[in-house]
This record gives sequence, C-alpha cells and structure tokens, in this order.
Amino acid sequence: MEQMDHLSNERNKAEFNVDDMKIIWAGSRHAFELSNRISRLVANDPVFEKSNRAVLSRKELFKNTLKKSAHAWKMINELRLSDEESSKLKFFMDQPGYLDLHSRMFIPAIKGQGTEEQQQKWLPLANTMQIIGCYAQTELGHGSNVQGLETTATFDPQTDQFILHSPTQTSSKWWPGGLGKVSTHAVVYARLITNGKDHGVHGFIVQLRSLDDHSPLPGITVGDIGTKFGNGAYNSMDNGFLMFDKFRIPRDQMLMRLSKVTREGKYVASDVPRQLMYGTMVFVRQFIVSGASNALSRAVCIATRYSAVRRQFGSHNGGTETQVIDYKTQQNRLFPLLASAYAFRFVGEWLNWLYTDVTQRLEASDFATLPEAHACTAGLKSMTTSATADAIEECRKLCGGHGYLWCSGLPELFAVYVPACTYEGDNVVLQLQVARFLMKTVSQLGSGKAPVGTTAYMGRAQHLLQCRSSVRKAEDWLNHGIVLEAFEARALRMAISCAKNLSKFENQEQGFSELSADLFEAAIAHCQLIVVSKFIAKIEGEIEGKGVKKQLKNLCYIYALHLLHKHLGDFLSTNSVTPEQASLANHQLRFLYSQLRPNAVALVDAFNYTDNYLGSVLGRYDGNVYPKLFEEALKDPLNDSVVPDGYREYIRPLIKQQIRSARL
Repeated sequence: MEQMDHLSNERNKAEFNVDDMKIIWAGSRHAFELSNRISRLVANDPVFEKSNRAVLSRKELFKNTLKKSAHAWKMINELRLSDEESSKLKFFMDQPGYLDLHSRMFIPAIKGQGTEEQQQKWLPLANTMQIIGCYAQTELGHGSNVQGLETTATFDPQTDQFILHSPTQTSSKWWPGGLGKVSTHAVVYARLITNGKDHGVHGFIVQLRSLDDHSPLPGITVGDIGTKFGNGAYNSMDNGFLMFDKFRIPRDQMLMRLSKVTREGKYVASDVPRQLMYGTMVFVRQFIVSGASNALSRAVCIATRYSAVRRQFGSHNGGTETQVIDYKTQQNRLFPLLASAYAFRFVGEWLNWLYTDVTQRLEASDFATLPEAHACTAGLKSMTTSATADAIEECRKLCGGHGYLWCSGLPELFAVYVPACTYEGDNVVLQLQVARFLMKTVSQLGSGKAPVGTTAYMGRAQHLLQCRSSVRKAEDWLNHGIVLEAFEARALRMAISCAKNLSKFENQEQGFSELSADLFEAAIAHCQLIVVSKFIAKIEGEIEGKGVKKQLKNLCYIYALHLLHKHLGDFLSTNSVTPEQASLANHQLRFLYSQLRPNAVALVDAFNYTDNYLGSVLGRYDGNVYPKLFEEALKDPLNDSVVPDGYREYIRPLIKQQIRSARL
C-alpha cells in the first residue's frame, strides 16, 4: 500500500526544482549519484539496523559495532568499492567505530611521517586490515598542549631499541578511539630522548597486542576509559587508555621522514620541510567542517519537517490549528540554522579546494600561503563545530517535548556530535591561534607584505577603517558588496582595536592573556566573514536549475543578516553600521523569512537523506509522525510486560500497606 505523504502540500509549494538543488548540495552529479546509491545500499541492509541502539548495554552496543564494521569491510571488498564509495559507506553506516580512526588517523600518519621504506612495510598491512591502528597522542594530563606530553621514548644504543615508558599516571594515553579493545598497533607520540637530551615529541609505530590471541604484549597496560555522554552515540567507540612499562621497540619503528636517530644514537633532522605535516592537519580540519554541515543539515531536516507537521494554537472555532512553522518565532530560530547548513556546506567545498591548492604548493616547496591556510582551517573548524553543536540542541527545543525522545534522533545526534568541539583542537584554543595570526598580519600591514587569501581584505585597511555603509533602505541589504563591506569593516576594526590594546602591554604574552576574550571575538568575526564571503562567491557563480539561484540567495542573506543581528554589538561599536541600518537589516530579514517559508521543506528534501540515515520519527519523509511515535514506544523493553518487573517486591507491598494504614 502506498504510504500517504503528509507533507505533500508543503512540497507542492516549492518555487524551485528540488532535484537540481540535490546536485548543488552534493557538489556534482557524480557525487549525488554515488551518495544516493550507497545510502540506499546501507538502508536496505538489515545488518546496519540501528533503531535499537538506545536499549543496548555498552557491551552489546560495542559488539554490534564490531559486527557492522566487519560487515562494512566485507562489502567494501566484495563489491570492490572505491575509496570514495567506501568512505560514503562508513558515513551512512552512522556508527562511530575503529574503522574511522584506522583510515583517517593511523594510515595518514604513516603516509605523512613515515619514510618510503616504512610506508612499504606498514601500509600494505594496514590497507588490508592485517593490522588495525589508532592514533595515540592525547594523554590524561594533556590534550591540546602536545608539547606538554609526558610519555618518553629513550634510545638504548646497546640494543638498538627505543624504550617507551609512562613515568606518571597523567602520562597514560587517554581518549584515542579504537585503542581500548580493538587496535593491534598505534602511532604513539612520545618525547624522544637520546644521550640524555630531550628532542621533543615524535611519532612511533608500536604493536600493542598479539596478532595470535589479541592479548596485550608484556609491558603494556591497555583498556577502555568507560561510558561517555548520551545513549548509543560515541559509546560504540572503544576510546582507550594505554600505559607503557619500559616497553621496547626496534629503532626503525620511529617515524623517520622528518628526523631520525642513527645506530649510534645521533639525532638527525632530514631535509624534508616540517611544513609538510601541516598539510595533514589542513586535511583533517576540512573534513571536520564538512562533517559540521552534515550533522547540522540532519538536525535541521528533522526540525523543519516536524515544524510543518506539528500544529498548536491559533484555532478559536474548532478549525485546524496553526502549523508551528508559521509562527515567526519558530522561523526566526529555525531558518538561520537552515541557512547555516548551506553556508557550512559551501565553505567546506571551498576548503576542499584549498587543501588541494596547499598540497600542490607544499610539493613545490612553496610555503607562502601555509600560515594563512592553517589559521583559516583552525578557525573554521572551531566556528562551525561550535555553531553546529548549539544548533542541534536548538533543533531539539524547536521540536518541543517530543524532541526529547530518543526516537526523535536529536538526543543521540547531539551526543555523538558534541565531541567535535574538542577533538583535533579545543575550539577556544584554536580561535586564539587564529587571533595570533591576525595580530601578526595587522603588525605587518605597513611593511609592504600584502596579506594573502582570507586575510586579503586587510590590505584595504585604509578604506575599511574610514568607509561608512551606504544602506538607505531595507533592500540595500541584498547587495553583496554592501554586506561584504560591513563584515570586512567589522572584522578589521576589531582586529586593529585588539592590536592597539595589545601594544599598551610591556609584555606581549601578558597582553595576550589579559585580552584573550576580545581576541577570541575578533577571530570569530574574521571566520564569519570567510563563511559569508564564500557563500556570496557561490551565489555569484554559475548555478543551474529552475529557481535554485534565488533560493540560495535568500539563504545567503538570511545567514549574513542573522549574524549581523546576533553580533549587533560588534557592528555598532566598530561603527560598521548605524542603528538605523541595523533596524533595516532586521526588516529585510523578516521579509526573507516569509520568502523562505514556502520552500523550507523542499530545501531540506534537497539533502536527500533516507529515513534510515536520518533515524528520526519526527523527521520522516512522509510526515506520518504520531502513529510511528506509538510504534516506537511499544517497542521499548519496559512494555514487554503489562505489569512491571518489581511490582510484587516494591509496588504491591506499598499499596497494601497504605490501604492498611488508611483504615486505622
């Protein structure tokens, strides 16, 4: 029987071609077709079933992840999937597990830091899963401060070995995914010591467990760090701890592409530029920014569809109540999040291009754009993940009480996404790195060294410090030149104001510490400018499809004007706009919401998520929410029996006793 589409009215209102928008969202027709095919392959495979994750114990959940990972690996081989197809398969499998760390951290570390010989030895084993690896850097006492790691690797010239040791409890490795129960090997970061001299932190390939019976090797203590936040979520991953007790490895297991230790124990730096390492970091962070648009779009899809299904208030004569999505307060909270999902998508696309560009330059020993690319990916990783974590929680609130149910898909999505604010760089620490780069750029403005890439606007400092916004009427805010100039003026003026305040301190480091909150805000302003400028560049380019460009323009200006409203203090205090212009921006924003309203459901349809991937009763494509909520409720183990387990021991005696005492 054909399922009724409760959202067909919404879909009929759309003023653009959804199929064309799907291709824009995917990035290309090829990407769309591949994603479409793989998502359906996963959705139709019972092994990848995930609707029971909430009720599994930690042990069952972990075993279930092992089963799915093994099944995914089998499919990758049997169907001869390409790397692109394999990574999509893992994405739609939608369950964190050791495969992620093995392919995204362990293998790239060997590729980036291993010599030719080391790569020839280890990569074939890793690529065929004969060994399973993780990335053991973070310690109990240190995460972001990699230079503060305490694990030591001391060279013993007698035996031609390194002795790995955890001298303190805080030096135990703590958090690496895949370490707790699965990995046979790890890339371990430790302080390299030769002839009593500490050469700083270096990477080593270390076998942790026997390849015969998986037991930890003598001298190694390893285990899982315990249950984490949320139901299901990241508890499918065996984040682990690891301690070394004078554990020996051969000298050739130090990753020696950048520096090596000779047989005699001499430390020699190679002529390979250290900057090449940053290429990997740029890659990982651009990957995380793309992940932000995936998670955010998923939450927004659920909240948008449900806001169109749910009706509350507004009926005084027994007629139908108002759709929640028609309330201006709902639009004011929801539509900027929808716009942000598209904004992060396009900045992620651009970062992908940037990574390719930086890699080509590095290979040609051109390091000129590297500091800017490094700062820009750090800032965007921080800004997009923080915004996404907040947005998923906001989407849960936008779904009212039902958003709190596990089967809404939102609690687990939040719990599985939030760690992104911490891993690969704590979000505040990263923005302060961006701020340092901005301060350096400002200090060089008079020197003839022109700022590059995303800081190029600072080269027009003279103009941006003096310009006044030319907005006279609300529609002027739909002029991309005017919008960009307001964001550029705000970012530059905040940066220069910080630089002036810093110069008043005798000691630069003390100044940085005292002004860190202001510096953080200046970095955010710069990152928001990047996202706005890349969104504008996208809508200025060639865009095919009926009505598609108009929708993207609306989303772009909603994104920008919403930020202007949210950070109004910045724009007013830097005189980038006047209070009157700000109020015109708000007026324009309200008008844009009314333009977006008929297209909202179609715009989330363009993400092309299967119901299986979305994993939400509230976000179902057909909008058939209420019967399905009942179905989910009845599946809960508590409903296996009508009278609960424990009634005889605890409820019945209580009631009987109350009856007795009432008679007295």
